[in-house]
Amino acid sequence: MIIRKRLLEKGKTQEQLAKEVGTTKVYLNYILHGERSGQKYLPKILDVLEIDPESIQHIA
Repeated sequence: MIIRKRLLEKGKTQEQLAKEVGTTKVYLNYILHGERSGQKYLPKILDVLEIDPESIQHIA
C-alpha cells in the first residue's frame, strides 16, 4: 500500500504517524489493513506523508 511505502521512505513508525494524525497506533493499523476506512484521518495522513490525494483515488 502506498501509505506503508511512504512511511518507510519518511522513516516514520506507525506510532509516530498515529500521534501526528490524532489517532492510536491500533486504529491506524486497522486502516492500513483495510479493517477500517479511515476517512476521518485520511486527509491528515496524506498531508503528513506528503502523498498527492489524486495518486490514491484509483485505489478507493
